[in-house]
Amino acid sequence: MSKRETKQGSRGSEPDVAVQEAATEPQKPPLPADQTAISVSRGFASWLGRMGCSLAFTSYQTGQLFLVGLLPEGRVSFHQQNYVRAMGVHAAPQRLYLASLFQIWRLENTLAPHERANRDFDRLYVPRNGQTIGDVDAHELAVDRAGRVIFVNTKYSCLATLSLTHGFRPLWKPPFISRLAAEDRCHLNGLAMAEGAPAFVTAVSRSDMINGWRDRRHEGGVLIDVRTDRIVTDQLSMPHSPRVGPRGAVWLLDSGRGMIARVDPKTGRKEDVAFCPGFMRGLALIGGYAVVTVSLPRDGAFAGLALQDELRARDGEPWCGLCVVDLKHGDIVEWIRLTGAIKELFDVAIIPDTHCPMALGIASPDIQSLITFEPEFGPLIPA
Repeated sequence: MSKRETKQGSRGSEPDVAVQEAATEPQKPPLPADQTAISVSRGFASWLGRMGCSLAFTSYQTGQLFLVGLLPEGRVSFHQQNYVRAMGVHAAPQRLYLASLFQIWRLENTLAPHERANRDFDRLYVPRNGQTIGDVDAHELAVDRAGRVIFVNTKYSCLATLSLTHGFRPLWKPPFISRLAAEDRCHLNGLAMAEGAPAFVTAVSRSDMINGWRDRRHEGGVLIDVRTDRIVTDQLSMPHSPRVGPRGAVWLLDSGRGMIARVDPKTGRKEDVAFCPGFMRGLALIGGYAVVTVSLPRDGAFAGLALQDELRARDGEPWCGLCVVDLKHGDIVEWIRLTGAIKELFDVAIIPDTHCPMALGIASPDIQSLITFEPEFGPLIPA
């Protein structure tokens, strides 16, 4: 089998997702308990085309990586593959990094610019390396200017990178964490990069005891400048996914309140920009828009949070899906909605300069037979 043609369908190897494209209203057809339906707003395909990008998002609940793109005829493509407890995802045109239950995966695009897989896909991401880090509850991850993978090691309350010998090498911990311990003390979860280096993180609390954050979900969430150890603000509720935007503002998810917020990194002043109908965990910025994942509550997880009151005040129900938010006006302009078995999402990433991506999973039927190699012989003795 050549790399120009694979046997993967446009939704990957799993038959449990039904796509309803260009829907004007979220549709709720009766589904078996193990299936999920996906509907998209009428303008979503057009928005994706204008942005010139594709999306990657993850569901740790069902262990899936989704790649979203546009087929040549303008229909939205959803391609899914299984990665156990899929969490943070970092995307570039030629490479994806994905955090899973106890490994961080590196997926490489094997297609040349003129090649296509299954006639329509301009990216074919193949898992080439799985770094075993152990079950440290890795959340968000990024790549620094030196090419190192930096990830949020939530169980040990630190930022870490990969090690050739050990599960991880710690790089930084919050000043209020007295020592590294597998206790998920403050629920460190989000990472913002600036100029190719870690800049800000989010944590649910300043607790320094095992699972102490669970008693601090409604208030006391922090944004920390890792370069100075300064707490920029502690006026957050279950914050996630800080991102450095234009002119240095920090965008983040004030998830316990259901708000996308902008924070002045110098003064700590917070401004609510938009409400999204669900528990937010992933955030990506592109061209004046935010793409956010929202999830349904798990086991009464909204109880005691302002998010629950906000949903009630707006006479609405929570969603599972993605919201595209116009950051200038605070409006949700496009959306993807999932109904059925998938109820919780985690991260989302922009894949730039990509029209229609697909990937192979570890258990894909083609993973053994898809063989590619460098076009030229290399030197016997490296220079």
